[in-house]
Amino acid sequence: MPTNPSSTAETSAKSEAADSPRAASVQWHDQHMQTHFANVVNVQSTREQFDLFFGTNQTWNVTDKNSVAVNLSNRVILTPLAAKRLWTVLGNVLREHEARHGTLELDR
Repeated sequence: MPTNPSSTAETSAKSEAADSPRAASVQWHDQHMQTHFANVVNVQSTREQFDLFFGTNQTWNVTDKNSVAVNLSNRVILTPLAAKRLWTVLGNVLREHEARHGTLELDR
């Protein structure tokens, strides 16, 4: 019994569409977003998570004291996969920034 080529192509296309993931659109909802300034960041990790601590350096003249006071304002906890995605996207954004505005030198 002959098959209808059009019907076979449609079935194949439907099957491929069902098997392949569709691109999802992202909707950013910012109604409850808060903005915090940070000039200090620290990171610690375990096998299960990465903890990012953000804060503000409150010591304006470091030469007068042997310590630095940092007011921590936020802690963000990421899975290792989310941390790797952040590392990748942040690296790309920093490369673009330095290409436009010049190299950022870190004090060590």
